[in-house]
Amino acid sequence: MQRHNIIAVVLLASVTLLVVTVGYAKGWGALGLINLGVVRLTGGNNSSADRLISESKSPPAPELAPGSWINSEPLTLKNLRGRVVLLEFWTFGCYNCRNTLPYVKQWNERYGNQGLTTIGVHSPEFDEERSLENVRREVNSLGIKYAVITDNAYETWRAYNVEAWPTIIVLDKAGRVRWMHVGEGAYDETERTIQQLLAESADVPPS
Repeated sequence: MQRHNIIAVVLLASVTLLVVTVGYAKGWGALGLINLGVVRLTGGNNSSADRLISESKSPPAPELAPGSWINSEPLTLKNLRGRVVLLEFWTFGCYNCRNTLPYVKQWNERYGNQGLTTIGVHSPEFDEERSLENVRREVNSLGIKYAVITDNAYETWRAYNVEAWPTIIVLDKAGRVRWMHVGEGAYDETERTIQQLLAESADVPPS
């Protein structure tokens, strides 16, 4: 019996290690692993990740919660109507966020003058990532030129039902959620989504 118990403990530890390793490879931090599940923006809607959501089924994007802005005056989604908006939920200590960063920077540079606004929503995982001074230093060190807003209370994170770092959400010109991707990858698909939404009509419904 004692030998069986040891084998069971070893197997359990191995499975746990595998889950954690895979989770971090996918971009899930500690909070993301705890809250792992189907990624949905709002309960009950039929949107799904890695799929361009049709206009008729796309939910309106929640407004950004108050925070400290870096590289920009405070922005609101309401005032950005008529532009495509890319939101990246990230934190500077996240390895997977750093791997995604070059693509986000490229999209900002490539499409910023064509109607794309990029906003980094910095939702911290660890205490040191809550410091505005640290965030400012890392934004500068990483060469991030687009707007970044701090989300220390996770208000915007919760509003969008984000569960992992990084998560990319793309809004159309009418302020509707049209695309979501969690973790690294899907860069070509995300860029095609940006291009498609930029090509859509600039007409937006009244607020």
